[in-house]
Amino acid sequence: MVRVAKFEKVSKERFVADFIDTFPEYNESTALEVYENIKLPTRATSKSAGYDIFMPITYTLEPGKTVKIPTGIRVKMNDDYVLMVYPRSGLGFKYRLQLNNTVGVIDADYYDSDNEGHIFVKITNDTNENKTVTMEANTGFAQGIFMQYAITVDDDVTTVRNGGLGSTTK
Repeated sequence: MVRVAKFEKVSKERFVADFIDTFPEYNESTALEVYENIKLPTRATSKSAGYDIFMPITYTLEPGKTVKIPTGIRVKMNDDYVLMVYPRSGLGFKYRLQLNNTVGVIDADYYDSDNEGHIFVKITNDTNENKTVTMEANTGFAQGIFMQYAITVDDDVTTVRNGGLGSTTK
């Protein structure tokens, strides 16, 4: 296997700010405790393509509801790779849990953004069977797969990213 990336935690300061922004009912002390328990993504087996991305807290998602999860992670990868993020297969199959952007695309240059490349996963419980899903802390809820990509022969892009969603089209 080719090794192309390394997962890391974002800084404590970045995580605390993003976590409290998403979950204002928590205080800084709790956010710091959550940060200390963040698990970096791992593969479940030697032949798994996907790296499980873990829930930082236990969260119950009611039917039709959406939540933006600050994962506390970032990834440094080779320039010609991208991390594609999907829901875990079982959660999609059993609960129709879906990513709001269908597939998350984490580019290599996102790592150097002002927000430290903090990966968020926004998910919706899109059940049509009225099922509530509880995702336990430190259990996989999404998965990331590294993929190599190519560019056209006449591509001459030299711009640099700074930011996340929508930053490359500003």
